[in-house]
Amino acid sequence: MKRTILQRLMLLCAIVSLTSCIKDEEANKECDILKAWVDGDEYKEYFTDENQMRREVSTGESEIVFTVRSLISLPKQLPLTLTITDNATVEPASGSMQDFTQGPVIYTVTSEDGQWKRQYKVLFQEADLPTYTYGFENVAVSEKTASSSYYHEFYELDAQGQRRNIWASGNPGAALTISYSQPDAFPTYSIEDGYEGKGLCLQTISAGSLGAMMKKPIAAGNLFLGKFIVENVLFNTLKTTQFGIPIDKEPVRVTGYYKYRPGEKFTDKDMTVIEGKTDEANIYAVFYRNKDEQGNEVYLYGDDVLSSPYIVKKAQVASLPATDEWTRFEMFFEGEDADDEKVENREYNMTLVFSSSKDGAAFEGAIGSRLYVDEVEVSFEK
Repeated sequence: MKRTILQRLMLLCAIVSLTSCIKDEEANKECDILKAWVDGDEYKEYFTDENQMRREVSTGESEIVFTVRSLISLPKQLPLTLTITDNATVEPASGSMQDFTQGPVIYTVTSEDGQWKRQYKVLFQEADLPTYTYGFENVAVSEKTASSSYYHEFYELDAQGQRRNIWASGNPGAALTISYSQPDAFPTYSIEDGYEGKGLCLQTISAGSLGAMMKKPIAAGNLFLGKFIVENVLFNTLKTTQFGIPIDKEPVRVTGYYKYRPGEKFTDKDMTVIEGKTDEANIYAVFYRNKDEQGNEVYLYGDDVLSSPYIVKKAQVASLPATDEWTRFEMFFEGEDADDEKVENREYNMTLVFSSSKDGAAFEGAIGSRLYVDEVEVSFEK
């Protein structure tokens, strides 16, 4: 049936209108990896457990780490499947076979509009650490933040000389309020004159006007085995600290060296001075089950690191008197005996925690408190 001139004009207008809508729709500018996993039952044997085959990637992460039993036996080609933001592209392609035995593989995600790119370092590491003596000699400088500040990051080296980011601190959170500053203005930084070689300094600082407004007026220096989740800083502070790394030994004792000098005025979260109260440093360790009854992964956070029902043993230094001399400390793990089979299967995590203000998680302490730590050694059951 022939269309009238009016019908043809109406059809043309509809096509033009539809085309215009398509052109006006703004292309996605995001370029993130959201999830990463190794797909295939044939690869399960290379991992400590099935949960280690999958990784959720948080907003602030640019490094994705998988823990395997051995790099030597790991296949030279593994397929890594990725979930990325809508309509973005990634190179190498999701699901493509890659060799992770020679070091990190760099994945580049490009936004739909082609204007933005983001790189992720994906690496596979052996579960074993070469030593359980921590001298804090391995230090890197972070990339500059939006406020042109940069801070220190502590790490260890595995048997292949690869960097292992097992240490975390609150420095990324402090960077939200610190502008144009170098590492020694942050809560956690490296010093050159440790007990042996370099050492660790933790200091309690002001969190500035933003922190005061949020009733979080101070930032205590801290370092711990685990992960810091920066996106929880403002509204879910106790979930910023994810404590623990897998371990295949049962810890008995922790020793090391420290110096400590508390700040002058102890204040509460309203910055009210508490007369007669002196700030205290804190050093403790926790050994806990990293799986629940259904086999799901378990982590401890700031709200349950000392109270979770999954804790098997804890160790804490009874007191850290003020001293300007390097002084030895020692603490013993107390609690239940671990299950040997579960220990061998790495079904336990351990964290070590150092803080310049014992009540820093509640935003109480003294600005200016400084705790120095070095040459920390963990002893295990034979």
